[in-house]
Amino acid sequence: MKRNLMTIVIGAVLIVIFALLLFVFKSANPKSPSSRRSASRRATSPSRARISMALAVEKVYKFDQRVQNFEDRFSQNLTADNNNLLVMVYVGWKISNARAFFPKFAGGSTLAAQSMLESMLRSAKSAVVGKHPLADFVNADAKQLKFDAIENEIEQAVQSQLQTNNCGIGIAFLGIKKLGLPENVTQTVFQRMTSERQILISKFLFEGEAEAQKIKSAADRQAAETIANADAAATRIRGEGEAEAARVLPVFQQNPELANFLLRIDAIKQSANQRTTLFFDERFPPFDLFRSLPTNAPSR
Repeated sequence: MKRNLMTIVIGAVLIVIFALLLFVFKSANPKSPSSRRSASRRATSPSRARISMALAVEKVYKFDQRVQNFEDRFSQNLTADNNNLLVMVYVGWKISNARAFFPKFAGGSTLAAQSMLESMLRSAKSAVVGKHPLADFVNADAKQLKFDAIENEIEQAVQSQLQTNNCGIGIAFLGIKKLGLPENVTQTVFQRMTSERQILISKFLFEGEAEAQKIKSAADRQAAETIANADAAATRIRGEGEAEAARVLPVFQQNPELANFLLRIDAIKQSANQRTTLFFDERFPPFDLFRSLPTNAPSR
C-alpha cells in the first residue's frame, strides 16, 4: 500500500513538472525570437510579492547562422568614360541580428532578404562602376587595375543601405567574379590597346636607334684615334729607318757589292736565327749565295 502511494506521489510530481515545462518557456537564444499568444494571471500575496506564470504556448523561429552566398546577374553598366561594361558580383551574407531580421521580412524569409539584397547590390554596383573609367577594369598594365578598391566601394555601399534600413543582415565578403565587354566596345578596346602598343614599339625603336648611333659614333671615334696613332708610329719608324739608311748609305756606296753581300748574309741569319731546317731554291736571293760555295766546303 505504501509502495503504491509512493508511486502515485512521484507520478503526480512528474506530471506537475511536465506541465510547467509545457506552459512556461524562456528563450535563451537571442537569434531565435518567438511569437507569443498568452493571457497572464497574477496573484498578489500579503507581502506584495508578485508571482507570474504565463499560461501560453510560444512559437520559436530558428535561423541559419551560416553564411549565405549568391551571384547577381551579368548586367551591363556604364563607366565614367561612357563605355559599357558587363559585371558580375558574388556576395556572402548572414543574419547579424535576428530580432531586426524577423520583423523586416515576412516570417523571416531568407528568399525575401536575398531579393532585397540583390536590388541593393545592383544599385550599388551601377553607382560604383559609373565612378571609374574603363582603364580601372581593363588595362595592359596590371598596376593600373583597381579591383580591390572597386570591390570595397561596392561592399561599403551595400552595407550602408543595410544599416540604414535596419535589416539585421551583414556582408561577409563581396567580389567581382566576371567582367565582359560588348562587341562594339571590345573592338574599340582592341584598337586602343593596339595603338598603345604601337606607341611603345615606336618608343623602343627610337631608343634603340639612338643607342646604336651612340655606340657607332664611339666605335668610329676610337677607330679614328687608333688609325691616327698607327700612322704616327709608322711615320716615326719610317723616319728612323731613313735616318739609319742615310747614315750607312755612304759606306754602302763605297763598295756596293760588299753591301749587297752583307744584306743577303743578314737576311739568311734572320731566317735561321734558331734551330731551323731550310728548304730553298739556290736561284733566288739571298740563298743564291750558296751557289758560289765550293762543293767540298766544310759545313757548320
